[in-house]
Amino acid sequence: MPWLALRLLTPLLLSASVLAAVSPTYHGDIAPLLANRCLACHSGAQAPLGLRLDSLENLLRGSQRGPVVHAGDAAGSELLHRLTGSSQPRMPLSGPPFLDAAEIAMVERWINAGLPAGRESATQPTAAVPSLDEVVDYRHVEAILLRRCATCHSASGLMGPAPEGYLLSSYAATLASNERARVVPGNPAASELVRRIRGQAQPRMPYDGPPYLAAAEIELIVAWIEQGARNAAGQPAPVPVGARVRLHGRLDDAGKLDGLALLIDARTRLDDAPRPGAYVQVRGRLDAGGRVQVERLRLR
Repeated sequence: MPWLALRLLTPLLLSASVLAAVSPTYHGDIAPLLANRCLACHSGAQAPLGLRLDSLENLLRGSQRGPVVHAGDAAGSELLHRLTGSSQPRMPLSGPPFLDAAEIAMVERWINAGLPAGRESATQPTAAVPSLDEVVDYRHVEAILLRRCATCHSASGLMGPAPEGYLLSSYAATLASNERARVVPGNPAASELVRRIRGQAQPRMPYDGPPYLAAAEIELIVAWIEQGARNAAGQPAPVPVGARVRLHGRLDDAGKLDGLALLIDARTRLDDAPRPGAYVQVRGRLDAGGRVQVERLRLR
């Protein structure tokens, strides 16, 4: 090759080699990102639409609707569409915050580079699966809520905006009580979330059930609330004193709602002559002990 041609070609060869060197790989770059932001939902037998992102093989297999990545074609890959929000709901459902621009650009470069696997390290990142002991905190229930509930109860869920504005995509949102409290720390039976997943209140949730949550999953959420709805650091949440609640269930002979004691007095409004065995709606507020002071009780 003539000296001048070689001299002109050398920068191009160097640029190509540098580009190859910095191209993201699955094992080196993509797997840690997916483990951190996606595997809470997209792993295991209950992964939404069967899309598991816990290995390169499963990622390439895609979902029940087909492949989510196409080598060399990031623009035509559903994974990138979901990460950018050009397809809804935007992922991950725990966002915002979603992936930042640099992380999305890395996924795009990886797909356009042909989905290189890279070298597998001895210790691959996996989804956090905390061991269940005497203390239950948000980390234990987060994956359940994200996988089965936040698909609808997120800013841009499968049904559009979250039903009644209730988000289940983060700890703070799950415990929010601005409109009304759905989680009452220390009192699972007074928590609308629990009554919905148990089927005591209709419609039962998740809305796409059956199958609904497994008994073990429900027990875990109940234990979390019973222990104070602790955050990921293990700190219990305060009772939102004065917050409104709206509960559905059946009255028993003792005037309890599926076993939940209610504070009923002369100020309580009784509509439609609610009677034992009837399915009713209870509206009220929480006192300092997390008990329900009933303002209105009516048939449903």
